[in-house]
Amino acid sequence: MSEYALSDLLQHGSTPLPDVIIDTHDNVSNIDTPKSFVKNKMGADYVEFSYMRDVADKNYPGWSWTVIKTETLGSEAFMVHGRLKWFDGGIWRSGDCTAAHRIQTRREGSGFVDIGNDIKAANTDCIKKAFNMYLNIADDVYRNRVEDVTLTQDDLDTIEESMEGLSEEWRAKILSSVENGEVERRDVKKVLARIEMIKQEENE
Repeated sequence: MSEYALSDLLQHGSTPLPDVIIDTHDNVSNIDTPKSFVKNKMGADYVEFSYMRDVADKNYPGWSWTVIKTETLGSEAFMVHGRLKWFDGGIWRSGDCTAAHRIQTRREGSGFVDIGNDIKAANTDCIKKAFNMYLNIADDVYRNRVEDVTLTQDDLDTIEESMEGLSEEWRAKILSSVENGEVERRDVKKVLARIEMIKQEENE
């Protein structure tokens, strides 16, 4: 859970700057992850740690990672509980994450393949999860990006131009839907196609 430290507030002598925090997280969230850093394993996309670390270094300099607790879940998996700390809008913030990685065993059942690698993978998975959860890094890959569905001025102009020649009744209906927020950016193509159909019907 993200938290504010009173001692940090006193030390820096300032309060959080909401606009700065929002802008930073929005900017990071809107970065398109280069395809060369996006991999796929068993049908699921994931991002390489080196890229996420680089984005964190550039946008949240001074961040740190601390392993709070580790636990072996029988012989099946290794779990890491870590804490990410980062400087955000004038204050230090922190957030905890947990992640588990399956321990690979030899097919013949004679021990582990590489327990050290499994432990390292669990820690890396945990850091990457925290990077995405708290810093919005690679939101596009992990499907956490908030899509802006508001119509742009270009969208409005395009709809307005396409209505040329429509009856006043249909123009009023379409404009009413737009003004009431019933038409989103992803609906523009459908609206334009519908307008063309109405034009054809009115001209028949």
